[in-house]
Amino acid sequence: MRAIRIFCPTPIVADTPCELPAAAVQHVVKVLRLREGQALTVFDGSGGEWAATITALRKDRVSVTAQRHDPVERESPLAVTLLQALARGEKMDWIVQKATELGVARLVPIATQRSVVQLDDERADKRLAHWRSVAIAACEQSGRNRLPEIATPVPLDAACAIAATRGIGMHRYALAPGDAPDFTSALRALERSSTTPPRLTLLVGPEGGLTEEELQRAADCGFNPVSLGPRVLRTETAGAAAIAIAQALLGDLRKMPL
Repeated sequence: MRAIRIFCPTPIVADTPCELPAAAVQHVVKVLRLREGQALTVFDGSGGEWAATITALRKDRVSVTAQRHDPVERESPLAVTLLQALARGEKMDWIVQKATELGVARLVPIATQRSVVQLDDERADKRLAHWRSVAIAACEQSGRNRLPEIATPVPLDAACAIAATRGIGMHRYALAPGDAPDFTSALRALERSSTTPPRLTLLVGPEGGLTEEELQRAADCGFNPVSLGPRVLRTETAGAAAIAIAQALLGDLRKMPL
């Protein structure tokens, strides 16, 4: 049976009761149907995880008490930032979920010329809260003990400009189907020239792709156009594929046995 892991947004202290957030309460009570005295694992995002026990359980409140801290870390040494063009509803949820599972460190939703989704400030705040809850659930499922940063949606130009000023060691790539250089070859060259895991920023366009003007503006900010192969991938597939390739060549997936 898969271990039950729950994120606790408040700092966890040994032998001190901690109340779970409302979403976790619903999951523990109505889905998992746990009872007082049952064991589970909790984490607060500061690193490691805790062996804990349910010490109080009601319909709308669940308290757990942590007994033992395990400093285990499951973060990749490869820091990946994903600049992801806004996608419709469940597609964006899927992107956040899979990027989190694959170890992305930071995800920035971006508005582009061909983005179907347009968010005003109120809707953006609601969607951001929702995406962060998706990332939390993905961390609970995948074993991550640190949450990826899910940034506030910004226009493409702003995201590219911020990426360009993030310092030494960051390598920037814009996914562009067609005759662009091969992404795998670019990473293999980076692997040969790097003594430590580099920092990567990946730019993924919307359903209709980035415009030539947008690709040029990204290039002006240091983004190199790259291709993932002969087939055109959907926006919800491209980022996950690129992150998996990067993790396999430069990150923690390279250690996995064949």
